[in-house]
Amino acid sequence: LEALTEIAPSTRDPEQLTSVTDIGIALLLFIVGLELQPSRLWRLRKDIFGLGLAQVVCCGLAISGLLYLTLGISPEAALAIGLPLGLSSTAQVLPMLRSDNELNTPQGERAFSILLFQDLAIVPMITIIAAMARVAPDPGAPTGWKLALYTVLAVIALVIVGRIALNPLFRLVGRLGERELFIVAGLFTVIGAAAVMHSLHLSVPLGAFVAGVMLAESPYRHELESDVEPFRSILLGLFFLSVGMLLDLRLVASRPLLVIGLAAAVIATKTILITVLSRTFSCSWTQSFRLGLLLSQAGEFGFVLF
Repeated sequence: LEALTEIAPSTRDPEQLTSVTDIGIALLLFIVGLELQPSRLWRLRKDIFGLGLAQVVCCGLAISGLLYLTLGISPEAALAIGLPLGLSSTAQVLPMLRSDNELNTPQGERAFSILLFQDLAIVPMITIIAAMARVAPDPGAPTGWKLALYTVLAVIALVIVGRIALNPLFRLVGRLGERELFIVAGLFTVIGAAAVMHSLHLSVPLGAFVAGVMLAESPYRHELESDVEPFRSILLGLFFLSVGMLLDLRLVASRPLLVIGLAAAVIATKTILITVLSRTFSCSWTQSFRLGLLLSQAGEFGFVLF
């Protein structure tokens, strides 16, 4: 509330929104973690960890190479931009599949599997991009291999605490039957995990993601998701507002052909690669090309990584 009152009189500065939008991103990855039930992952394991992995790696590296050759930037910068652009928009693709009644078809499940692996890939990408940074955002933050090691240790610690404390906590809340307690407990879980990671100078969204995975098998998963969803929608809306405020239209106007050309190249690269990869996983050329077009855009998680 204090952060909201501070940004209210001066919404022209997008940096003022970061203290609020970080919580929205954490809630977003918490909900993604809640969807990762082991039984569902096992049923779609071939498409998720086969086709999904191939799509993220091939598209991310291909776009990174394109940016490196076109813009003449460093390999680290090319990867930091190219890997996020290899992801697609879950918020755009899933509603399109639902409107065409294709979400439960083999084609729809294949698209969902790729999107699910992309959501999983956000977590290592956050760590990889932070580890490549030449200058840490916080001078006291770990860098390089220390960052990776601290991240792994922090995730293990969160998993242990989650197994010992989270599930018993929600069983207790469930027995009490108070809806307000579910909301408080859900928000406490997300913000608590994020605060632990923040205090260690590590990825805040990663902590929320791990907390969501710990509760993916909980019988109260759906109730948690519905309780957290309104907060996620509002705070994530502020996140996209801050992204729009950061857009430099003068830069776009000064080099329109480069911007349009690179955007078209990203879409074409992803369409071709996803079509070829899908064909190698026993899809017809028509289905493969349609899947390539469906997943050819860049997504909202790219903004999270940027």
